[in-house]
Amino acid sequence: MPHYYLLAVSTRFNLEQCIKYALAGLTNSTNGIWAFVDIRSEDFVSFLYGAKVFHLYKVDWKEALSNAETLPPWPSIFFRRSGTHYYFPFRLHLKPVRFFEESLVRSDFKYVAENLLLRGGYAKTHFQADQTTLQSVSQMGTTLVGEIEPFQVSASAFTPRFTFSRGLVSPPQVFLFQENVLHAVIKRYLSDLTNLKGFLNAFKSNELSPNELEVLGERALPEGHADILVKEAVPIGMARQIVIEVKKSNATLDDVGQVQAYVDEIGVECKAGALIASGFNSKVLGALDEVGLCAFTYSFDSLDLTRVYSFEELCQSFRMNRVK
Repeated sequence: MPHYYLLAVSTRFNLEQCIKYALAGLTNSTNGIWAFVDIRSEDFVSFLYGAKVFHLYKVDWKEALSNAETLPPWPSIFFRRSGTHYYFPFRLHLKPVRFFEESLVRSDFKYVAENLLLRGGYAKTHFQADQTTLQSVSQMGTTLVGEIEPFQVSASAFTPRFTFSRGLVSPPQVFLFQENVLHAVIKRYLSDLTNLKGFLNAFKSNELSPNELEVLGERALPEGHADILVKEAVPIGMARQIVIEVKKSNATLDDVGQVQAYVDEIGVECKAGALIASGFNSKVLGALDEVGLCAFTYSFDSLDLTRVYSFEELCQSFRMNRVK
């Protein structure tokens, strides 16, 4: 099942270049690499700028370019006070599907608009919308008329990698493995139907069918930001869902309270809550048992902490097991 994302664009000029060449640029930041690995070929994207949503595209292919500091079509950005230099090595080549310019306040974009409102602004490179939103935008505007100007640049490509050792970090080639990348790995894992079936079996409930579910990224709620949401892709009468909190390190009692707050906030439509972490102590497991939440540990098979790995290698070695 393809996913649908809104890509935040910082300036009108950058938006114009994105539209002109059907090309999305992602920065050499942790948010940029997160979006680059999270979004897959065959997914759908739109551009988000000035509280408006622009056009619908299908991701044709992706690439990471070396020495991208001076590569067109977007100028690099230098923040003198912090000394931070942003440019666009990560690129999504897009196939235009529909052309439109719509306000984000339309009810069709409610899923993303609520996320932005509760977050208090963008603060991210990409926002995932649900299948209901994708179905709506697939009927907006008009289909492609005419040709997109081809964009060509002379630069070598590379495969970005991740490391668990700070001493090996060298962006944009090598990034530190952080929690948002773990979210993307888990999303990829649960998007596999076999893995999703195994995950659902842990809840011992027949209310949710894996064939009817979608796996979504961060969902903003009044109680905080749920890391992953598994919900019915086409809800009828009720949008049944499972809320998941992810911790890169060991789980704490505060994490249990956070998951329970999400479950309570969503209400009767939330059929289960889960906490995924690298480990659990007996007190945390006892607290989870008291409120009826599930615990899962994650691991990576045969990874050497002194090496670097591609996102695909991380996904292939990822394992998840129910603890309680």
